[in-house]
Amino acid sequence: MIPFRLIPLPGVPIGEQVVFAAKKAMFSGKLRPGDAFPSVRELGRAMKIHANTAQKVIAQLTAEGLLVVKPGIGTVVAAPPVTRGARGRLLEREVEQLTVQALQVGLTLGELQAAIGECWQGLQKEGKS
Repeated sequence: MIPFRLIPLPGVPIGEQVVFAAKKAMFSGKLRPGDAFPSVRELGRAMKIHANTAQKVIAQLTAEGLLVVKPGIGTVVAAPPVTRGARGRLLEREVEQLTVQALQVGLTLGELQAAIGECWQGLQKEGKS
């Protein structure tokens, strides 16, 4: 069973959507460090994506340090980085993208912070349910 859902969005590559769904499950606590991550075959079947796409999803999450491959065990969710700097670097690209998008739509810093706060709280509630 896959611990996250995918609601397909038109115009967004399916691989990116699966990566996002997996990250959301990790950051909301539905997937915890040490939890098994689906195999390429399981992920492909459950998400109805090609095996090559499933492999790319797992490779990207592994490259980002969110998954770790343990010989004889399989792929598991990685423990979060210990240092603050390492944790911050995990999201550098995403923070920059979010900032650019917020500026494009005319959000103020306060509005962006409020939106992030609401999302943060929603994900924490989702992870507890």
